[in-house]
Amino acid sequence: MALHFDSEEYANRLQRLTSRMREEKLDAMLLFAQESMYWLTGYDTFGYFFFQTLVVKADGSMVLLTRSADLRQARHTSNIEKIEVWIDRVNADPTMDLKNLLSDLDLLGCRIGVEYDTHGLTGRNARLLDNQLQSFGEIVDASTLVSRLRLIKSPAEIAYVERAAALSDDALDAALPLIAAGADEAAILAALQNAVLAGGGDYAANEFVIGSGADALLCRSKSGRRRLDATDQLTIEWSGVSARYHAPMMRTALIGEPSSRHRELYSACREAMQAMEMVLRPGHTFGTVFETFARIVDERGLARHRLNTCGYSVGARFAPSWMDPQMFLMGNPQEIEPNMSLFLHTIVLDSESATAMTLGQTYLTTTDTPKALSRYGLDFIEV
Repeated sequence: MALHFDSEEYANRLQRLTSRMREEKLDAMLLFAQESMYWLTGYDTFGYFFFQTLVVKADGSMVLLTRSADLRQARHTSNIEKIEVWIDRVNADPTMDLKNLLSDLDLLGCRIGVEYDTHGLTGRNARLLDNQLQSFGEIVDASTLVSRLRLIKSPAEIAYVERAAALSDDALDAALPLIAAGADEAAILAALQNAVLAGGGDYAANEFVIGSGADALLCRSKSGRRRLDATDQLTIEWSGVSARYHAPMMRTALIGEPSSRHRELYSACREAMQAMEMVLRPGHTFGTVFETFARIVDERGLARHRLNTCGYSVGARFAPSWMDPQMFLMGNPQEIEPNMSLFLHTIVLDSESATAMTLGQTYLTTTDTPKALSRYGLDFIEV
């Protein structure tokens, strides 16, 4: 089996999950999030765009229901011993197969948690699922149960996060020499991606972001590349990936003479990042971190130019996003604990003057001061 962790690690994760299930009085869980299945068993596939689920009972027994295309994938990449296959056919309804499986597992009338909030369960399939199980038992939304367990990283996971961070740095090493007047965005993007793959990493769970000129104000990737002007701005967001674990970074680089507005926005971003580092530690919440970011940016008169978030948890994730559900936003009560891998960013976008500035990197929380996982500082990048 192509497992990234030892059996003791997986056994500990299963014990944590079943313990939490008992606390929630759940007789079983239906896992639809691919990252949940990967975390629990090692199961590694992009086949979650079709219907599949891992049934986990409170006694620790598991059964995977999937398609024939993923049967060998599950056997090779996971420790799942029992795998059932639903048959592809016209008008197939795999939720009927699931209902029969749950009946065979003696779960009729039981309290069953479902991971609804995931790309691994489409709206159509969720409706089919609810229709099949409406009178089967008590069905409850348990979307956050596993994702909250994944927030705290084990030493073995931290090793992968740190390797991912090193690959992020390697990618910036490769890209920086190419950032210059006349450079092609495509070449810069290729250098970022090549460094991660050449270093033994994986594809990221979402596309790298690259944009120059007016596109530097975008926070998402888009089709189409351009060459950099003699005076320009380039925003890039990328991530090293190791065993599906991510450690994103984000920067806006200036080509030619930076404007005074660029320097003003950079000063605000750096001050906010340094202040957030001071509260990125136990005793504070995700909401506290956001409030720190917002206060500093708003005090500089930049409230209308900032975003309403300033980062999120990261770990092992699958497409279409490397973002974990826990975000730094207003009022989030999630407490910061040691051994969380968290991506902080300051993004200030002045559409009136078409000026962009971003800073972002991944941190590992400790019992006190957070550890920045990049060997790069937060210095102003100008070429």
